[in-house]
Amino acid sequence: MKDRKDYPLNGKKVVLLGGTSGIGLATALVAAKEGAIIVVVSSSQQKVEEALTLLPKGSIGLTADLGDEKQVGQLFKTIGEFDHLVFTAGDTLTLNEITELDIDEAKQSINLRFWGAIMAIKHGAPLIKKDGSVTLTTGALGRRPRKGTSVISGMASAVEGLTRALAFELAPLRVNSVCAGTIRTNLLRNMRSENREAFYNEIGSKLLTARVGNADEIAEAYLYLMRGGFITGQIIVVDGGSLLV
Repeated sequence: MKDRKDYPLNGKKVVLLGGTSGIGLATALVAAKEGAIIVVVSSSQQKVEEALTLLPKGSIGLTADLGDEKQVGQLFKTIGEFDHLVFTAGDTLTLNEITELDIDEAKQSINLRFWGAIMAIKHGAPLIKKDGSVTLTTGALGRRPRKGTSVISGMASAVEGLTRALAFELAPLRVNSVCAGTIRTNLLRNMRSENREAFYNEIGSKLLTARVGNADEIAEAYLYLMRGGFITGQIIVVDGGSLLV
């Protein structure tokens, strides 16, 4: 049995923005199993407290509005030096055709998912230790959009471009992204449960895996990118084969 001290993430400080639920929390939990020191951040104090009950003793939970640069700057002053930054922060996904789009709502989503990532890297990157990394989150809809996903698809494509540009600009700091397919998380909580299950079943039936993914499965991709010292500027797709069908 492998000793925890032999894991690459053992003793490394991992900061997860959006790390209190869904993909972020799943990544925090698997990183903690490898001995990482976990810092999770959310805008909700309640979510922070709930996450800390699931994480090992010594884990840290902080609150900040990740769409507010002043709060993001103060957040990283509080955190200090660390090893790996993971950005999975996001709001509830809303599928709307362009003619029905709420522009103010869309701007808020873009501010968190795209500008939030930029602000986090602006303030966080100078604090990342040698051999550390940044891992962002994008989605398969950026490569294969569907009806009603213009904003979601646009943001995903923007994050892919941002990943490559920052890998070049911040080198030798490694910057990568995980491109997620349809995953069971709380991002569709605005849908009625029966409609949500019907959506997952419809999507899953068309995938090569015959089902949608779960947060634990995609968390492994974030660990891979944190561990992979020779990987940068890459988008790792974890989508159940959606780009092939």
